[in-house]
Amino acid sequence: MTLTPRVALLLTIPPLMWAGNAVVGRLMVGHVPPLTLNFLRWVLTGLLLLALASHSLRPWPATWRQVLARWPYLLATGLLGVGFFNSLQYAALVTSTPINLTLVGASLPVWMLAVGALVFGERPSPRQLLGAALGLVGVLLVIGRGSWTSLVQVEFVIGDLLMLLAIIGWAFYSWLLVRPPASMRGEARPRWDWAGILLIQTALGLLAASVFAAAEQALDAPPIRWSPGVVAGLLYVSVGASIVAYRCWGLGVAAGGPALAGFFNNLTPLFAALLSALVLGERPQLYHGLAFVLIVGGIAVSTPRARPDAQNVPG
Repeated sequence: MTLTPRVALLLTIPPLMWAGNAVVGRLMVGHVPPLTLNFLRWVLTGLLLLALASHSLRPWPATWRQVLARWPYLLATGLLGVGFFNSLQYAALVTSTPINLTLVGASLPVWMLAVGALVFGERPSPRQLLGAALGLVGVLLVIGRGSWTSLVQVEFVIGDLLMLLAIIGWAFYSWLLVRPPASMRGEARPRWDWAGILLIQTALGLLAASVFAAAEQALDAPPIRWSPGVVAGLLYVSVGASIVAYRCWGLGVAAGGPALAGFFNNLTPLFAALLSALVLGERPQLYHGLAFVLIVGGIAVSTPRARPDAQNVPG
C-alpha cells in the first residue's frame, strides 16, 4: 500500500500524545507514586470507556462468556498494552531521564521487525532495514542535540532496563493486534466495537496494574500530593494518552502494519523535544529539522508495498 494522509495522521497522533505522556509522567514524580499513577490512569480510562462501550457489550452475560472463551488473547493484550507497558514506563521515569528513555524507545522499530520475523514469520525487507537505520539516526540526532560526541556521555540505569522490557512488550502487543487467533477473526469475532475491546483489555490490564500499585503502597510509598495540576495530568493521560492514542494506534496498525507503525514511533522523541522547548521557552534548533527529515525519510523508505489484512484487527 501507499502511505495515505489518513494513515500518516493516525500514526502521528499517538507519538504526539505519548510525548506529552512522558512529560506529564516526569512532572508527576514526587506527586504521585509511579505504579499508583498507572493504576489511577487506567481506572479513570476504564470508567470513561464504560460510558462509551456499554451498548456494544450488552447483554453482559453473553459478553462474559465470550471473554472467557477468548481469555488467553485478551489477557495477553491487556497485560502487554495496559498493565506492563505503562507500569514499567512510569517506574522507569523515577530512576532514568527522558533522554535515556527516548534512546531506549528508539529501538522499537528494531524490535517490531525482530518480533515479526521470529514469532510471526514476517521477514523484514531491505527497505524496512534502511528505514530503521534512517529513523534511528534521526532519533540519535535529537538525543545528542546535534552533537554526536554528547551521546557517549549518556549513562544507563535500572530505569533504562525497565523501559527496554516495556518496549519489547509493546512490540508483541502491536503484532497481536494484526495476528489474532481464529476466535478473534472474521465471523468468529464478537461484535464488539473499538471501545468495547479496549475496555476489556483495560479491565484485564488493571489486574496487573492493581497488583503493582498495591505492592508499591505496601512498601511505604509516599502519599499522593493532590493538586489541580495532578488532576489535570490524570485527565490528560487517561483521555489523550490512553483513549485517543490507543484508538489511533489500533487503526494505524490495522492500515499500515506493525512494522510501519514502529517507524512512526520515532516521532515521539522529536515531539518530546519540541514540547520541552515550548515549556522551557527555547527555540527549536537546526538539528530538530534535520532529525525530522531523517525520521520521515525512514518512514517513507520503509512504507510497505502491499496492504496487510486489516479485517482481523481488534480496534
